[in-house]
This record gives sequence, C-alpha cells and structure tokens, in this order.
Amino acid sequence: MFAYVGSRTTRERNARGDGITVWKVDDATGDLSLVQTVGDLVNPSFLLKHPTLPVLYTVHGDQQQVSALRIDPATGHLSFLNRQDCGGRNPVHLALSPDARHLVISNHVSSSLAVLPVAADGALEPLSQLIQLEGPPGPHRTEQPFAKPHFNPFDPSGQWVLVPDKGVDRVFVFRFADGRLTSAAQPFAQAREGAGPRHLAFHPSRPWAYVINELDSTVTAYTFDATTGALQAFQVLSALADTFTGNSRASEVEVDRSGRTLYASNRGEDSIAVFHIDADNGRLALRQSAPSEGKTPRFFTTSPCGRWCYVLNEDSDRIVRFAVGADGRLTDTGRSWGSGSPVCLVFG
Repeated sequence: MFAYVGSRTTRERNARGDGITVWKVDDATGDLSLVQTVGDLVNPSFLLKHPTLPVLYTVHGDQQQVSALRIDPATGHLSFLNRQDCGGRNPVHLALSPDARHLVISNHVSSSLAVLPVAADGALEPLSQLIQLEGPPGPHRTEQPFAKPHFNPFDPSGQWVLVPDKGVDRVFVFRFADGRLTSAAQPFAQAREGAGPRHLAFHPSRPWAYVINELDSTVTAYTFDATTGALQAFQVLSALADTFTGNSRASEVEVDRSGRTLYASNRGEDSIAVFHIDADNGRLALRQSAPSEGKTPRFFTTSPCGRWCYVLNEDSDRIVRFAVGADGRLTDTGRSWGSGSPVCLVFG
C-alpha cells in the first residue's frame, strides 16, 4: 500500500513543502518510507484517490486549478495526466460522485462550488457547472466576510452533497443528479453565530452527521434525512479539553469505520479529541484529548486497517503515527517522519 501526502509550498503560506510525496506503507508495522517527491506543484493541499482507476486528484490551494495524476500501481509513482480550471480561487476540497463521472470542488475564496466531468480514463474535462453560495456574513471580523465553502462530501447514498461554509455559518445541502447540483428543499442548516463550519463526517451506518466548527472549536451532531437531505442539530459540544484556556482552531473530523468513535483535530491546543459515539442516539462524549506531538495538526486520518492514526502537524513538518486502541483511544508509538508543511494524506 502507498500513501500520498499533499503540502503547502508557497512563501505566502510560510510553507516548506515540496509538492506531493509518495510513501510506501509497511503493512505489518505501519511505518512509512519515502519513494517519490513530485515537485513543481503549487500548494497540492487536498488529495483524492479515484476509487477504481490508478488516478490521484489534487486541488491547488490559493490558485484556481485542479490536477489529475496517474499512479503506477507497481511503484506508486505519480506522473502528470492533465489539469483544468475550477472556476474560482483557493479550491480546498474535492469529492467524486458515486459513479466517479463528476468531481465537485469547493472554491473557498470565490464562494462557489464547481462541477467538472471526469473522462473514462480519469482525466478531467472542462468545468460544467459553477454555483455561487450566499448568505449573511458571520460576526468574525476577519474570517467571515462572505461565504467560504470548505468541504463538499457526498452522503452515503450518493444523492446529496453537503457543504460546511465557514463564512456564513451554514451547512448547505444540494441534491446531485445527472451531473448537476440543485438546492435541497431545506437548502441549508444554520449553525451558531461565529461557529465557522469547516468539515463534516457521516456515521457509516446510522443517520447522523458530525460537523467540526473551526472558529469556536466545537462539534455539532445532526440527524440527516437521506430522503430529503434535511439536517437537524441535536448536540453541540467543545472539541477542547476543559483545562485548555488558550486560543485554538478546529480542523479535521473523522468517524471510524465501526461508527463507535469520532476524532477531531485542534490547532492551538495541538491535540486530537477522541469522542465516544452513543450507539443508541448518536450523542458524543469526550474520552481523550491526545497531544498531537507537534504543532498545528491540520489533518489526520486512520489507516484502512484501523490500527493506526497518522497526524499531520503542518507547522512542525512531521507526520506522527499513533496506535488506535480497542476503545478508540490514541497512543503515541514514538514513530514520526519529516514532511514539509503536510496538510493531507490519502492511501492508495
């Protein structure tokens, strides 16, 4: 198995990354070994592996392009396939439709969602739809001047695209059909003022969705109606330990494959919050605030086997591996790898 790590690369981001790095993953130990560095890429900041083809996609943060790269299945090495304009500035997330024929992208600074068709070989075709997001700005004077979509996952049924928007404190909901997005009957769920919704994770088997709110470092739990796309909040709680009194910004959220544990990362507290998910009602309870063993854990992900959690500490240039316990708690393994400004990791 291989792992692909995206990074920040530009001086404006005070970045030290070199592009996309390719790592061989030891199946037995979870250790990483570097096999390739793909340079000449500007801020390949969020990555996505095609589900069936040997193709990797990346947005280019602070730019307005998305690229497709071929994967050599034997070596994991990447080579350039093609690139397209995504119709807006600072693309930050991308997701493939269930049939893998369309790519949806969040343009953070341009307040828009883009749809690009995907060819049979995985190459990207020109933009086919661009939707502008609107709403009253949130109260944060610098972070909420206008709509700022940050994430656009498909729900498990593949019918809906949910879009947490940091700028207007909303989670927008769109139906996806025939390669196009249309607003749901309930077009958005309103978050608390100043929450700053950033990323979202669905429960693998129950009708629950969990949103990490960047600006107030909370997690909101919602019921999700897969028939109508409607969201209804039923819990909000802090992602920070009650002993932490400093400033922090939440970043990533993930529900494990069993649906028993939710993880969230905090930049400032520099921690991974570990929550137990109540199997009866979906409510969360904080079990652990695990130090990230580095600075600014912008991203983390658990391995496909579920034994490991890899935390990407952007400002200390380290990928740190944790062991995942039977109860979901994280234990530092003492293993880490240098990686300049790492901000995303996907397995392939």
